[in-house]
Amino acid sequence: MTLERGIVFRGFILLSATGAGAGYFPVASGTAGSLLGIPLAFLLARSVSGFPLVLVVLSAAVVFACWVAGEADTLLGEHDSKKIVIDEIVGMLIALALLPPKPIVIVTAFVLFRFFDIAKPWPASYFDESVAGGAGVVLDDVFAGIYAGLAAWLLV
Repeated sequence: MTLERGIVFRGFILLSATGAGAGYFPVASGTAGSLLGIPLAFLLARSVSGFPLVLVVLSAAVVFACWVAGEADTLLGEHDSKKIVIDEIVGMLIALALLPPKPIVIVTAFVLFRFFDIAKPWPASYFDESVAGGAGVVLDDVFAGIYAGLAAWLLV
């Protein structure tokens, strides 16, 4: 068995794609993944300062999530499986990236992210419906995160 498809590789992909198992939550796995994004956003905020560096880290997270989601699609045998929540995690990182870490702001951004993730206003709907592979899994959540972050910033 090659390293590419070895048990360690598959384990890494599934652990990453499912948010350390959050994607296996029996109901609303996307919500579970979104909740996991909140503490990770705090870690990002404490570790990285300055808009340019935040943008670099978020860009790297999006690229990583697209790769992982694409590999997980193959391993799970279905496109955009409900078990894949890395897209929701990255979406929440984006939604919270430039917002103050106050409870009302976090709750507002979370609710807005879930709304935009479900409603999928354009161009999120385009990526969800028309783009294959990991990019199709992740990029709709990137736009949901952008919309949620902007809306939360305007509201609070």
